Amino acid sequence: MQADWYIRRHLKLRHLQLLVAIDDLRNIGRVAASLNVTQPAVSKMLGEVERGLGVALFERTARGVNPTVYGAALVEHARQVLAKLDVARAELRDLLSGASGKVSVGALPAVAPTLLPRSLALLKERSPGTSVFVREGTQDVLLQELLRGNLDLVVGTLPDGRTPHLEEKVLYEDRFLLVAGRHHRLAGHARLAWSDLRECPWVLPPVGPLLREPLEVAFEEHGLAMPRNHIETLSVHVISGYLQLTDAIACLREAVAHRYQALGALAVLPLDLPKMLGPVGMTWSRERLLSSSARLMMKCLESAISRRASPLHKRASG
Repeated sequence: MQADWYIRRHLKLRHLQLLVAIDDLRNIGRVAASLNVTQPAVSKMLGEVERGLGVALFERTARGVNPTVYGAALVEHARQVLAKLDVARAELRDLLSGASGKVSVGALPAVAPTLLPRSLALLKERSPGTSVFVREGTQDVLLQELLRGNLDLVVGTLPDGRTPHLEEKVLYEDRFLLVAGRHHRLAGHARLAWSDLRECPWVLPPVGPLLREPLEVAFEEHGLAMPRNHIETLSVHVISGYLQLTDAIACLREAVAHRYQALGALAVLPLDLPKMLGPVGMTWSRERLLSSSARLMMKCLESAISRRASPLHKRASG
């Protein structure tokens, strides 16, 4: 097969770079300028590749060039090859400098105080020289940074629906618990009814479909009006501090609630809440290949889930 023979023997890295540049810019003049060559040189090189493969890769029009079905397929693979070489170059550079690689992680507030610290501790146990950058933020901001290539992965509640450019993996199903300050009159009760909450002030999530609406449905199902005495926030620090100073009630993610309960700051109340959010997981770009450090971070996140009930460190004897 002509194309098979040509790809194996004659297709070069500069050809791949040319094809990607043409697909990105769609104009031979701009491609020539970006590659610091002449327009005839671009046309000549493209013609060589097309003759070697035996197919037209781009259609010339009055407005520029557009990929054919063959060109689009080859460009997609060219991008993957170039991305993999970029990852290899970065890893070699880190190794030559004495480092063990680097990874950039975006963390939603839900996992920042619980899952992520345990995962980072595991990563540092396995690869002390790995450089780690963590950015906490909202889902929309972090996913944009991920798509721009500024983050390797995002950890937190998975986005609703499938996104063409993103891959994801579920780590665990999340749930919420009702909490109050440890001094609260309802703290320590083995059994409670929703009617016991009737006169309590609340910390509510802001109005919206993700958290507030399921909570409003729960109030309605149990015959309660939404509390008039309330504040609205998603800040875990504000919620914890406020509950310790007042008789308010709030809902927190299970891991966060148990953490503050273990610290003696809050008490978990024995009442069930409806499902309020989707699962927690990892999200990464399918357009970029993950480095070995990013893959190790993902393994540490999975290990942290399986070891949540175990001590964080195992010290070597001797």
